[in-house]
Amino acid sequence: MNALFDKWDPEIQGERTTELSVLIPLYNEYEVIQIMYARVTSVLVSLGISYELVLIDDGSRDGTPEMINRLAEEDSAVTAILLSRNFGKEAALTAGLEHAAGNAVVIMDADMQDPPELIPDMLRAWKEGADVVCMRRRSRAGESWFKRYSAHCFYRLLNGISDVDIPPDTGDFRLLSRKAVNALNKLNERNRYMKGLFAWIGMSTTVIEYDRMPRAAGVTKWGHLALFNLAFQGITSFSTVPLRLAMAGGLLTALFGVLFTLWIVVKALVLGDPVQGYPSLISMIAILGGVQLLSIGLLGEYLGRTYYEAKQRPVYLVREVMRRGKNAGQPADIPSVTTEA
Repeated sequence: MNALFDKWDPEIQGERTTELSVLIPLYNEYEVIQIMYARVTSVLVSLGISYELVLIDDGSRDGTPEMINRLAEEDSAVTAILLSRNFGKEAALTAGLEHAAGNAVVIMDADMQDPPELIPDMLRAWKEGADVVCMRRRSRAGESWFKRYSAHCFYRLLNGISDVDIPPDTGDFRLLSRKAVNALNKLNERNRYMKGLFAWIGMSTTVIEYDRMPRAAGVTKWGHLALFNLAFQGITSFSTVPLRLAMAGGLLTALFGVLFTLWIVVKALVLGDPVQGYPSLISMIAILGGVQLLSIGLLGEYLGRTYYEAKQRPVYLVREVMRRGKNAGQPADIPSVTTEA
């Protein structure tokens, strides 16, 4: 669909059906990979089911690509997907979902803030009939009060202005059934806010609360600016309320201008107060100019997203895939990049 390689189909490839795929995107996470691999595989082995661990490198600059390739060579249950450059976490998640072969897919971060020990509970909810198992954060250890408070406010703001009911205080940590994964893989949009897309497909959903842990190693790659950009992308991807607010702001400004003009006329004709031309003129220009620039900028954000969608570029490109202990191909082996309409 959006990748340089066709999506893996275990039945076509003659492989046994995989019951569970655990999908983990990575960007400069070399310090935590060994810890992550040991904890996740320990849980998966204890389940006694067929599984795969899908590791997606999103253009890391440290030793992450070499590390996950080595794991894929040593452990046939590990699939390593190396993207051609850094496309962002949303693209990396898309790549993982399109390559995952499991009847159920668990998405989690590499930093171990989301405990893999909760996977059995997620599987239990799935086997009871849930297509989506959301993991809601009851507490967030190791994070600043500002990040916790801003995340709390953002989720409620997004729910308030969006037509899609996005579960609050939930991240990417969740389980998706094969039906849910197939539905997500049909969505061809390029500007992807995955938390919103997870909710957009609907389907039966179960929510499990948990306590988020501090990072096992390394430092977060999400600064305040990156989080703000992600939040703004979520708002503009799932709501047109900002455009309506801009229109309402324009109406209020125009009304203020009319009232202000009437006030000046009354002062001049009735009270005999001379018109203060320069200060009032500058004030009105500043107010109108600010509202206009803000509205144009907001409109430009929506127009820019439409511009990128119209280009129909792939969400990501794959440099290399290591599956079942073997290299699944190089870009030169594939004649062209194809995308679905």
